[in-house]
Amino acid sequence: MSDDPRQAAERYRLDRALHDDGLLEPASDERPARGSTAAERAAFVETALQQAIRRGEFDDLPGAGKPLPDLGGAHDPDWWIRRKIETEQLTGLGPPALTLRVEHAEMAQRLDALTREPEVREAVEDFNRRVIEARRQLQGGPPVVTPTVDVEAEVRAWGERRRAREAAVAVAPARRRRWFGRGR
Repeated sequence: MSDDPRQAAERYRLDRALHDDGLLEPASDERPARGSTAAERAAFVETALQQAIRRGEFDDLPGAGKPLPDLGGAHDPDWWIRRKIETEQLTGLGPPALTLRVEHAEMAQRLDALTREPEVREAVEDFNRRVIEARRQLQGGPPVVTPTVDVEAEVRAWGERRRAREAAVAVAPARRRRWFGRGR
């Protein structure tokens, strides 16, 4: 074969024309290797991208015309996992010291969702067990400073909040009846 690019291009065009007309089937060993060099692969990818742009395949993508978020900030090697946690709204991930702090802050809301006293008692005991277990672990990370919770005090507070909610629900319909009954 010749190293002259003009001859190679003409040979390619002739083989292509004969192949398109059905007069020539290229032998598998005569076929040039597609993308055999990095430059050829880069040219192929660039051509494919430009054709897709012309066809409009990249139009109307989400975030089109908007700036990229978090540009210009400090480099965070765990940016992708933080973004995944935020977008998926995942909870309960992270070191026990942090997750237990969050759970302690939201304890009243979690307990108010329960309906029976044994469930509340079991949830508080489970929380205390996990706090003690996290204190025993020496795996590094921030220290566990979350206090254990008095089970009996939490059960009493849960009962008081429950009675207050039930009383508020019982009073609300009576107020509505009086208001609606005025016009009669």
